Amino acid sequence: MDRQDVKSNLVLILDFGSQYTHLITRRIRALNVFSLCINGTSSLKSIADLDPCVIILSGGPHSVHSLDAPCFPTGFMEYIESNNVHVLGICYGLQLIVQKTGGEVRVGEKQEYGRMEIEVEKACGLFGNRKVGDRQSVWMSHGDEAVKLPEGFEVVARSNQGSVAAVENREKRLYGLQYHPEVTHSPEGMETLRYFLFDICGVTAGWKMEDILEKELKVIKETVGPDNHVICALSGGVDSTVAATLVYKAIGDRLHCAFVDNGLLRYKERERVMETFDRDLHLPVTCIDATDQFLSKLKGVTEPEKKRKVIGNEFICIFDAFARDLEKKLGKKPAYLVQGTLYPDVIESCPPPGSGRTHSHTIKSHHNVGGLPKDMKLKLIEPLKLLFKDEVRELGRIMGVPVSFLKRHPFPGPGLAVRVPGDVTEGNRLDILRKADEIFIQAIKDAGIYDSIWQAFAVFMPVLTVGVQGDQRTHSYAIALRAVTSHDGMTADWYYFDYKFLADLSTRICNEVQGVNRVLLDITSKPPATIEWE
Repeated sequence: MDRQDVKSNLVLILDFGSQYTHLITRRIRALNVFSLCINGTSSLKSIADLDPCVIILSGGPHSVHSLDAPCFPTGFMEYIESNNVHVLGICYGLQLIVQKTGGEVRVGEKQEYGRMEIEVEKACGLFGNRKVGDRQSVWMSHGDEAVKLPEGFEVVARSNQGSVAAVENREKRLYGLQYHPEVTHSPEGMETLRYFLFDICGVTAGWKMEDILEKELKVIKETVGPDNHVICALSGGVDSTVAATLVYKAIGDRLHCAFVDNGLLRYKERERVMETFDRDLHLPVTCIDATDQFLSKLKGVTEPEKKRKVIGNEFICIFDAFARDLEKKLGKKPAYLVQGTLYPDVIESCPPPGSGRTHSHTIKSHHNVGGLPKDMKLKLIEPLKLLFKDEVRELGRIMGVPVSFLKRHPFPGPGLAVRVPGDVTEGNRLDILRKADEIFIQAIKDAGIYDSIWQAFAVFMPVLTVGVQGDQRTHSYAIALRAVTSHDGMTADWYYFDYKFLADLSTRICNEVQGVNRVLLDITSKPPATIEWE
């Protein structure tokens, strides 16, 4: 998105490594204000080029006293003052502001983690819509605390332990919260962010998905040009399909889609998605059977990151070959490859601390951002890379993609490879998983709860367990069931099934899937786990 399109209304988040950082981005967008997140140690020029009206300094796992503690760039304070930029520091961000403007931060005598109560001391600034003495429950996560404020700052709220919970210097437009307003555990946090943006900073809510559609159509047309051709990697999921539909609206028949059967698809996925592409979306799609190619390369590969790299590289090889075939047919070589990369994909594939690019930890590489070879011949078009999942669904709805398709649960690019820990090619692991997964998903649909779940799937457990079936001892595999609720995939909680539903489902899987004698339920939230197992 060009800076001129969001000028005077961009909220920029500087990421210092908090697991909640990107929730801030999402919460602000939910207020119809455009927000972006960049590395907290980005250059001053990178920040200035974006010309934000508000900057939010995120939390983070570091102490401001550490030698390697991340910090905003030199000249940052002078920049925000001369450009009238409002700044809000959250947790580590507050401590950074206090320390860098002449205050003092120490290790707290009483560290604060989890739910705490805070009390408003001054009804102004951040709490101008509250009365002195008003209390609210918030989510704390800090060991250090501000013990001496810089000149011009005042405390506007304290925790029930007496620690500083909120500070501000209205003259310099500097504000700080020691707690996390972006998480649901701070029930009034969203209202605080709303008040800060609209009443204090004067931001205007006007960012809409229709704007994204119009802008992306324009960008695609300008990028591709009138004579170039584009190929699109269609996975059958919502992301790549919405991306393809968007590009098709922009350039029409110069888009050439390919759906690759990599041998890692769900039960009858190939037949089902090809029918949808043809009947409902009218997209030009070529189906490529590359089962043997993928599985041969994955044979013996057990490390999750290596699996993703292998799969990502193989996809690119296939699309390079697809492009060569098109070149012979068209007499012109396709120049671009469309992918449905989302914002969470980019976020979770970020490099680890010390790389000079971010202070967040790499969670896992995604096939569409972590497995691309350096010598890839096709240029990438990623029209969704600044959007979250629910935003992509809204974009698809605006473009007329069937709602039933948009409601499909996410399916990872590496497919079942990340749902079979270890070597996916051993024995009949994939067949066992497909059958168990189909039973699970169909049971969810039959129970009428599919739309209440963000993502559900079965996982093959590469361990043999002892059981009794038909009065005989068995030594078979276990299947784990995973179902989560979420708004954007950045955080998730496990879905609370009815006990009878689980009991009936376990019986069905053990009876109908040969080679399985045990069913487990994954009840881990994200964090600490990710949604997928690998």
